[in-house]
Amino acid sequence: MDFSILMEYSWVLLVLIGLEGLLAADNALVLAIMVKHLPEKERKRALFYGLAGAFVFRFLSLFVISFLVDVWQVQAIGAVYLIFIALNHIFRKLLVKKADKDVAATGAIPVKKGSSFWTTVFKVELADIAFAVDSILAAVALAVALPPSGLPAIGGMDGGQFLVIFAGGLIGLVIMRFAASFFVKLLQRKPGLEIAAFAIVGWVGVKLTVYTLSHPALSILPEGFAKLPAWKYTFYIVLVLIAVAGWFLSKEEKENVVEVEDSMK
Repeated sequence: MDFSILMEYSWVLLVLIGLEGLLAADNALVLAIMVKHLPEKERKRALFYGLAGAFVFRFLSLFVISFLVDVWQVQAIGAVYLIFIALNHIFRKLLVKKADKDVAATGAIPVKKGSSFWTTVFKVELADIAFAVDSILAAVALAVALPPSGLPAIGGMDGGQFLVIFAGGLIGLVIMRFAASFFVKLLQRKPGLEIAAFAIVGWVGVKLTVYTLSHPALSILPEGFAKLPAWKYTFYIVLVLIAVAGWFLSKEEKENVVEVEDSMK
């Protein structure tokens, strides 16, 4: 593989590691909240099933998408989905959370009865499916415009692109398993990073939109536009600016809202 291509693949993998770390931490936090009403022993079992489900669904999603990645309709759906979840998450984070704080200030907090063990596990697995689709679609959108690696195709995708996405997904699972507490504490200390992470997901959705519009079946943009150096540099500069803004514009939070269970480690 040419050195410049190797560097480009390495850069995309580095971006994926950072993005997967933040998304995995957000996922781990959600799972911890979903199971916190259970007794400790059942909580650990539910989290174990959640991690197993995350592994299965993530790689099922990867293999399915690898066969459909060149279909422009699938690319378009993926792009719309990534932009939607980004906007939806940011909206809920900025507006709904503020409303929740206002309710909490009045003391009128409704008490919800916790679900049974297997109902909780079912909800955790449904969440795993959503997390898997989010993660793999974001990884595919980042990797799909990479130049051919020369490796044998896997599914319907270049072998190098597939391996980068596979590595990103695997790293996300490793983070959920071993480093979730660190990333969750980081998100709680710097909550702006969570917004930045989903802003990056939305920007990745824009990248997939550009790739879709330059698909030969549509040709709304020139066919090679998504692979032009000018567009690639623009994409990564904006991505880095979003990440830097998320770090420096985020207010430090002193309180620790939720601890991720040690059983996820």
